[in-house]
Amino acid sequence: MVTELGRSEVEHSPTELVELIGQLELLKNSAAALQARASVALRWHREAEAEVHGHNARRVPASVAGEVALARRESPHHATRLVGLAMMLARELPHTMRLFRAGLVSEWRAGLVACETACLSREHRAMVDEQLAGRLAELSDRQVASEARRVGCRLDPHSIVERIGQAEADRRVSLRPAPDCMARLSGLLPVAQGVAVLAALGVEADTARAAGDARSRGQVMADTLVARATGLTAADEVGVEVQLVMTDSALLGGSHEPARLAGYGPLPAGVARRIAAAASGRGRAWLRRLYNRPGTGELVAMESRRRIFPAGLKAFIATRDEVCRTPWCGAPIRHTDHVVPAHAGGTTTAHNGQGLCEQCNQLKEHPGWRARPGPGGSVALRSPSGHEYASMPPPLPHEPIDRPYALPFPVEIMIAA
Repeated sequence: MVTELGRSEVEHSPTELVELIGQLELLKNSAAALQARASVALRWHREAEAEVHGHNARRVPASVAGEVALARRESPHHATRLVGLAMMLARELPHTMRLFRAGLVSEWRAGLVACETACLSREHRAMVDEQLAGRLAELSDRQVASEARRVGCRLDPHSIVERIGQAEADRRVSLRPAPDCMARLSGLLPVAQGVAVLAALGVEADTARAAGDARSRGQVMADTLVARATGLTAADEVGVEVQLVMTDSALLGGSHEPARLAGYGPLPAGVARRIAAAASGRGRAWLRRLYNRPGTGELVAMESRRRIFPAGLKAFIATRDEVCRTPWCGAPIRHTDHVVPAHAGGTTTAHNGQGLCEQCNQLKEHPGWRARPGPGGSVALRSPSGHEYASMPPPLPHEPIDRPYALPFPVEIMIAA
């Protein structure tokens, strides 16, 4: 314990340590509030600059969110929400902002107040802010959201009902990596549909278990979900196209170099071989060879004389970059575009190409943003404030050059129905 904490911390009494933890929490919240105020000030600066130089003021919020994202090492999507929260706290929720600056509420709880009152008029939002002010510091996350919603419903029930209707339009399904080569599939659904899905899976699991199925209830529900969503009779027969990149040595069992699964990330070589073998046994796999520099994994460049990236080069860049190239973004690639724009003399090559999400691709067209390609597929991004951030594509599976069985290329295994 002394080694982990440091001797000076252990010398304090338990009471002092608890007090220190509490004081640091206040300091952390106050620092977050100062970040919010700085974000608001930056937004006002950029709006004034846009007015002076005649730039499109509608581009300012996205550009500021991009700068805040890089400074806070967050994704642009999350930074957009943070800047929006800061603006609402500064303009419309003064009591919540006061508690936030004092460190008595966290950024998350201040955000809950803003989220639950977002559909209300400015007048009603101010009333909710005032009514919660005396209790906000003592409420839990769930209580903050519940109380803000309750007061809002009493003040303007029609806006709440309208908001619920609009929320249904945001229904979606997403996938996130989970530990131990698992994935977390999430569905944002209207409440009745979500309950119905869970109930149907539960009934199927109870029926199977009653008939002697040895799987657990959770296993049956998960397998049933996969089978019904894909239209297959068994969960392990999935035939949707999957891109699995691994070295030839790892594929053939001569190496333990981790593979990479598109949309997920690294996989142990043994798991990748099992996936490839299962797909191959059903006749649903084929190989595409990817040439790289021995010992580094850097893919050999491709080029085109066209301004628009052809399909082969887009696939090449998507395999190399895996996710959006903006630092700390991590969103799926939606666009393949030039680092140096074509109208500025940029070439349509892998060296001058990058995979970006839609938001980041639009961001680089805003005034003051610049980017340039570097060695090894690197990209240097410069923000309007003059700060520069570099990104590298994630390493592809490759064997060390001194391995006796190392061959000069990885392979991409395409698994499809």
